[in-house]
Amino acid sequence: MSTDMRTSYMGLDLAHPLVASASPLTGSVDSLLALQEAGVAAVVLPSLFEEQVEHEIAAFRNQLDFGAEFSPEAYDGYFPALDGYNTGADEYLDVLVKAKRELTIPVIASLNGTSEGGWTHYALALQDEGADALELNIYHVAADPSENAFDVEDRYLRLVEQVRGEVQIPLAVKIAPFFSSMSNMAQRLQSAGADALVLFNRFYQPDIDLERLVVTPDIVLSEPVTMRLALRWIAILSAQIDIDLAATGGVHDGLSAAKLVLAGADAVMMASSLLKNGPGHVRTVLDQMTDWFSTHDYQSIEQAKGSVNQAAVPDPSAFERVNYMKAITSY
Repeated sequence: MSTDMRTSYMGLDLAHPLVASASPLTGSVDSLLALQEAGVAAVVLPSLFEEQVEHEIAAFRNQLDFGAEFSPEAYDGYFPALDGYNTGADEYLDVLVKAKRELTIPVIASLNGTSEGGWTHYALALQDEGADALELNIYHVAADPSENAFDVEDRYLRLVEQVRGEVQIPLAVKIAPFFSSMSNMAQRLQSAGADALVLFNRFYQPDIDLERLVVTPDIVLSEPVTMRLALRWIAILSAQIDIDLAATGGVHDGLSAAKLVLAGADAVMMASSLLKNGPGHVRTVLDQMTDWFSTHDYQSIEQAKGSVNQAAVPDPSAFERVNYMKAITSY
């Protein structure tokens, strides 16, 4: 029996759950077309960063205002205020427009930021240029000792509310796993306007160059074991709240993808494995996943989705503390 692999993510009709998440592979139309040819169901463009937008706006305003202080007639600048003027991100928007013109699969745009501000108006620009949905990638390292847990959570919620107020297209929120009460935060993010949660954002860890004594970025691609964190929380959350869930991080083969669907994932996102193996690896993962579901007599992905989440298994505590005790005693 052949399994019907069709599914839905944020109301988007997908041929199957595999989505190419934001990475250098989704940053050009040529590579996007290669991913589509390989069979990916949807793509998430690389993020447009808050700093990128704010820097371009500031630089443009500085140029327009140069010398204004020397003329009483131009005390506030020679040009009108630019609060509603598109001053940056032209290259990003150009990729989005071309992608929408060339691709037949859904194209999800991405915004990466951490604070409230005018940069969030670019969500509307992404919608206007045809994005099928928007992924808000919140990358906030809570390092300020004067900022407590309530402040951090409110920062997330206000940002989601602000972006939700800009757009009508589906909105996914990509978050890190560092909340003291993930289930509560998930519910609050949904109330703030999120249509889906992407679990989880990986905070890249810096390194120190011992010769130059400088802090350097260090990009380490995910390993298969990375997906276990998303597996646990998708299994828990899919049993608690009615919100779409996407897994990201550590999906390198079709069996891992199948596990995440069984836990309750609506979409399974891939980046590291595609960077390692190329766009064609999508087909390998899809074939493995399809073969597993077909061999185990699942009629559809919808039938499989969430069938091994916390509410469906005989021992729900297996996703919580009992799993820890069993792992320690069975090693």
